[in-house]
Amino acid sequence: MEVAGLIFSNIHDSSISELTNIRTMASVPFGCRYRLIDFPLSNMVHSGITKIGIITHNNYQSLMDHLGTGKDWDLARRSGGIKILPPFFNTYDNSNGGRLYSSRLEALMGVSSFISRCTEDYIVLSDCDGICNIDLSDAIEHHVENKADLTIITRKVTVGVDDIPDRSKVIVADENGMITDVSTYIKGESAHEISTNIMIANRMFLLNAIGDAGAHGYTDFYRDIVAKRASKSRFFRYLYEGIFIQITSLESYFSNSMKLLSPDVRNGLFDVKHRPIYTKLRNSAPTRYSENAQVCNSYVADGCVIEGVVENSILFRGVHVGKGTVVKNCILLQDTFTGNNVTLNCVISDKNVVIRDGRMLSGHESMPFFIPKGSMV
Repeated sequence: MEVAGLIFSNIHDSSISELTNIRTMASVPFGCRYRLIDFPLSNMVHSGITKIGIITHNNYQSLMDHLGTGKDWDLARRSGGIKILPPFFNTYDNSNGGRLYSSRLEALMGVSSFISRCTEDYIVLSDCDGICNIDLSDAIEHHVENKADLTIITRKVTVGVDDIPDRSKVIVADENGMITDVSTYIKGESAHEISTNIMIANRMFLLNAIGDAGAHGYTDFYRDIVAKRASKSRFFRYLYEGIFIQITSLESYFSNSMKLLSPDVRNGLFDVKHRPIYTKLRNSAPTRYSENAQVCNSYVADGCVIEGVVENSILFRGVHVGKGTVVKNCILLQDTFTGNNVTLNCVISDKNVVIRDGRMLSGHESMPFFIPKGSMV
């Protein structure tokens, strides 16, 4: 049984435009030293998938810098490995007004040549906005045993307790796990299982569905493929019960990042036996704490210099916290520099931000204060 992978790197960029203005959703930093693409990549590699296509759209230079040859994921291979799939555009076809893809189905149409050239029987599809550490091997076996055309990995949610994005797809299945219906979640409605946007598809079924969609002008994967074919195809759901975090806005990025301060969440993502999350290695010196430094309930990467107070915060590599500076409930991305006597609360700083002496910046948990990359405050 051979399986290839496809990862959508840009499909939800508009959800968190503050961070995706200069990068793809796939390359958004998360958890001190990771990027969002590290999670689907690692999940696939641990399941024996060694040919992975990355569907791009725009702003993917930082993604290419992060992935390199793929050696950090053991994907630097003569055969297979990571394949960057630039957006397809036909010079002689102006029917779409010259725009690139805007939906999952259109993205798949653009990479149909990659799918057709694959010799693998199955394709695992994954977005980058969902963060989890899942054993895909079990889901693939479930797919094969059911002789399914498509398997959608779902998770249970509780209205009023879990954060359910408005664009989520509600999956309805019978007692055997066969999908009978799919709909878009509307706030206020009850929802029991929603899609994680991780799917396993038979390669030939996927090619036929893409071809049929192109012939009929379909654009929505769930509505035009899953819902319309549910009664005549073998679509199943696979329930995932582990930790799943979905990034849908700057506020959710902030709140979900802060969940990493909980040992249960952190261990459920990064401390799973035999399934570490791989990322690009960077050799940095250990973090240096001055005599007056105070750090409490924080997640701190290597290469930092801390001379002030850090509480309930996440610090990426190379962050400098100056003397007399107090950082509370903040996410400071790589190489952020704070001067002396600075006060920060509920702040997200992008990379290479400089905050000068004496500044006082504050947001709120429901609306964090964001500082763009390379800014000086």
